[in-house]
Amino acid sequence: MNVKHNIQLKPYNSFRTQGYAKLFCEPTSVEELSEIIKQYPDEKKLVIGGGFNLFFTKDYDGLVIHPQMKGTNIWYEDASLIEIEASASEDWDDFVAHCVDNHYAGLENLSLIPSTVGAAPVQNIGAYGIEVKDVITLVRTVNIHTGEQKDFTNQMCEFEYRDSIFKRTGDYVITSVVFRLKKHFAYREKYIDLSQELKGNKYPTIREVRDAIIRIRNRKLPDYNLLPNAGSFFKNPFLTYDEKEKLIKLLPNATIHNVNENCFKTSSAFLLDKAGYKNKRNGLVGTYEHHSLIIVNYGTERGQDIVNFIEEIRQEVHAQFNIWLEPEVRMY
Repeated sequence: MNVKHNIQLKPYNSFRTQGYAKLFCEPTSVEELSEIIKQYPDEKKLVIGGGFNLFFTKDYDGLVIHPQMKGTNIWYEDASLIEIEASASEDWDDFVAHCVDNHYAGLENLSLIPSTVGAAPVQNIGAYGIEVKDVITLVRTVNIHTGEQKDFTNQMCEFEYRDSIFKRTGDYVITSVVFRLKKHFAYREKYIDLSQELKGNKYPTIREVRDAIIRIRNRKLPDYNLLPNAGSFFKNPFLTYDEKEKLIKLLPNATIHNVNENCFKTSSAFLLDKAGYKNKRNGLVGTYEHHSLIIVNYGTERGQDIVNFIEEIRQEVHAQFNIWLEPEVRMY
């Protein structure tokens, strides 16, 4: 296993911030991954996929693992369902495209999300009424401390909103994921902007849904190759009944979604706009002109510049609305 020393991490995070890894490796198999973990038992370890949900503020004094495990295979198939195992390093949208091309339904609403297959369960990625947990049956992993292999059923993953056992503990390296998809697609209207994009087409094909989502995302979101970013930066906050009522008094037109009797969810993007952070720029960091939930890098290589801007936003939103925004993106 080729372990490299003092590797620049700028190419490995979509914000393009600098930081050096003390040790860096790219295992291409589960066996290589287990071996490297066992060889460096005392080193701090960090696993990165496409680097779309993290950035660096300093050097990483440990072992950075960048898996390069590729491939897919069919686990099970009948007349109505198919279960596909995809390796962790497969590009997420390429995998979604493959499923749509073969008329396997369940992932089309998650089109064009920048990620790898292995990173998708960690964050429990979601969009347009779907979360990836809805179609995952098994997540295969290696323990980052011992190198031992362990499989997780859907329930064992402890999926929550933009969260999972993998994100909370950091104890496991995902090596592959098994998805259960349907062979028959039926569109269910959930989001007004998606329905509007489909131009009144009540019975779109799975391809038409994917294409519509791609058009919407391309309009709203910047290309990270041109404007480095990590997608949506903040989670949508959950509120108690009292917190919801207080917010409505401050912002009568606030976007509110009922989760249950005493739990409500509001929009981070709406709060950012109302707090004065629509198309706001501070030096070389700012919010994207078409979507304030996207923090963009206009040229800094210092992750701390991004952290400072994020903290400014959090303080201002709290001062105005008594709500603390929680980042989705990891900062190292």
